[in-house]
Amino acid sequence: MTAEPTAATRPRNRRQLIVEAAGRAFSERGYHRASMEEIAAGVGITAAALYRHFPNKYALFAECADVMIDRLVTALDEVPAGAPLPEVLTAVARVTVAHRAAGGVYRWEARYLDREDRLRLGAKFGRLIRRVDEAVQGAYALPDNRLRAVAALGAIGSVTMHHTSLAQRRAEDLLTASALGVAATDPTTAVPGARSVALPARQAPRTRRAEILAAAIPLFARDGFAAVTNGQIAEAVGLTPSALYRHYPGKVDILAAACLQAAGLLSQAVEVGLDGVADPRQALVALAATYVAYSFEYTELTSVAEAELAGLPAELRRPLVLAQREHIAVWEQQLRLVRPELDPRQARVLVHAGFGVAVEAGRRVRWRDTHDHRAAVTALVVGALGL
Repeated sequence: MTAEPTAATRPRNRRQLIVEAAGRAFSERGYHRASMEEIAAGVGITAAALYRHFPNKYALFAECADVMIDRLVTALDEVPAGAPLPEVLTAVARVTVAHRAAGGVYRWEARYLDREDRLRLGAKFGRLIRRVDEAVQGAYALPDNRLRAVAALGAIGSVTMHHTSLAQRRAEDLLTASALGVAATDPTTAVPGARSVALPARQAPRTRRAEILAAAIPLFARDGFAAVTNGQIAEAVGLTPSALYRHYPGKVDILAAACLQAAGLLSQAVEVGLDGVADPRQALVALAATYVAYSFEYTELTSVAEAELAGLPAELRRPLVLAQREHIAVWEQQLRLVRPELDPRQARVLVHAGFGVAVEAGRRVRWRDTHDHRAAVTALVVGALGL
């Protein structure tokens, strides 16, 4: 009598395969929308078999978060103490690019970790940042070492947030160069040609529908879309939950409206920022300053749009993805005029690196909206583009 084929062919690294499949699912679909059944199918096992390795989805999610940061820490531990900055950043880029499909867990989904797990993860990231900080400090005697280190990591980590295809080695080299550009940037020196950005004025909500949207955005930003209830949104505007349906068919439609509002405000800001700018280099500076100003001015709205876009149904997501592509295309065109050696994919990767710098540097200064903070982050974004 022969053994069952499944028992004979069961891979020894099944737990690792599960974690990798889960990381991809959580990054692509978000913690709440990814299911254990979907993850199990990605590994070619049943959900029952999956539960033999992990008691619940949260336990699997927490391990996914730990595995990626552990890989980064281990990679840097293998780099000799006092190694030059390019060697340190290359080690980070190599791991990040190799596991880019699972890396998106950190930027937004880590908020769903319990406090204890979040603190443990934060301690590991702190160790990573300190190592990069030391290398940055050793390479360039410039102000704000920690800000430049965090921003450089943001440039590299940006590859986990998009799908632009690039050969692994080319991606590693491009992201390392971008991060080096960030590290070499003095954030206290204004970018030549940068000018103040006049964003569209905030409009006070004048309809019940607008009031609902304005109340929902900070709730989504703080707790995540899936964790917010219709009751919480209704309470914030003094309505009953059933009354919300007179204005929005469902909660997901409120989210879609928030994402559309974000796209519209950014598009308006870009039009104003580029008005009268003909030189491609100055256009990129204007785009960077505009994006940074928008990120500081509409921090909650921006975080909701970026974190929750993947969770929208396809029919609601499609126009937002098109708007996002159009915005990136503006950057890409100007960047290739300034740096003609870049092909379209390379330019796109660098544009996303600039976005990653804006997010991580903005977080580092806790989104405290001052002229100096906007100017510093703008300079770092420009550095990420290799200008």
